[in-house]
Amino acid sequence: MPFPAKTSMRINWILLTALFIFASLAGLPSYAQDGKVLPLRLVDDQGHVFLLAHRAKRIISLSPAITELVFAAGAGEKLVGVSRFSDYPAAARSIPSVGDAFSLDLERLLMLEPDLVIAWRSGNTKLGIDQLERLGLRVFVTEATQLADIPRLLRTIGKLAGTLPVAESAAQNFEMALQRLKQQRATHEPVSVFQLIWPQPLITAGAAHIINDIINVCGGTNSFASLPDLMPIISEENLLAANPAVIFSSISDELLASNTYGFVQRFPHISAVKSGHVYFIHPDLIHRQSPRILEATRLVCARLDAMHAQ
Repeated sequence: MPFPAKTSMRINWILLTALFIFASLAGLPSYAQDGKVLPLRLVDDQGHVFLLAHRAKRIISLSPAITELVFAAGAGEKLVGVSRFSDYPAAARSIPSVGDAFSLDLERLLMLEPDLVIAWRSGNTKLGIDQLERLGLRVFVTEATQLADIPRLLRTIGKLAGTLPVAESAAQNFEMALQRLKQQRATHEPVSVFQLIWPQPLITAGAAHIINDIINVCGGTNSFASLPDLMPIISEENLLAANPAVIFSSISDELLASNTYGFVQRFPHISAVKSGHVYFIHPDLIHRQSPRILEATRLVCARLDAMHAQ
C-alpha cells in the first residue's frame, strides 16, 4: 500500500537530512571528529577523567616544558601565567610568573583567574596539585616518559585550547623527525651510556626517564635501565662496575672538572673518562619534555654515531 503524499514527502526529507549529516561528517578531517566536538572527555596522566565543556581561554603552565608545549601547540596567547624559569620561546618571559614546582604563589595564581592549569606529574607535588583542585581550579596533569609522548601531549593541549590544527602539524613534524632518527640507527651496535644528572650524590636516569628513550633511539644502552625509578641515586661502586663507554652530563664541563664536584678526578679509570667521551648537553634541551628535546636527541645521536664510526 503506497504512503500518502505528505507522509512520503516527510520520509524523503528525513532520509535526505540523514544523508546530508552523514556526508558532512565523513568529509571532516580527523581532528574535527576527535577533539572539536564538545563536551570532550580526556584522561590525564594521573588517570583522572577530565570533562571539557568549553575550550580553555586562560591557561597557567606549571613547568617550563609545559610552557614550551603550549606555545608549540599554538596556544601561547592563552597563557596568563607560567612557572619560574619559563624562558622559551622569548614571548614566555613577559608572562607573569606564579612561582615554581616547590613554591607556588597561590594568591597571584588565583588573581589570574585561569580556567585551566596544566601541571607536571613528576615535577609538581601531589600535595600542590590537590591544593589547587580544592581551590576550585581545573588541573590537567601531564607526563612524558618517552619521546612519543611529546606529540601526544601536543595534540592533547590542542584539544584543550582549541588549537588542534596547529598542534597536529607540530606533532606530525616531531613524529617524522623522530622516525628518521630511529631508521638511521636501526642496525647500530649498542654503546653503553651513563647519563649524569647530578654528581653529589650520583643521580642518573632510570628506565622511567625520557632520557632512557633518547639513549635507545640513538643506538645506546642506558647503563642503569634496570632501575625502575625516574632518577635513581647510585653508588660510586655501581658506576665503576657499569664502566660506561660514553657519559652525557647535565652539568657543564667546567663544573665537572672543578674542585666543587671533581667528577673527572673521582673516576679516572672509567672508560668514558679515559677516552674523553664525556659530553655536556644543556639541561634545558635534555630535561624539558618539549619539542626541543629533539635537539638533545640529535646531539646524543651525533656523539654515538661518532663512536660507531671509530
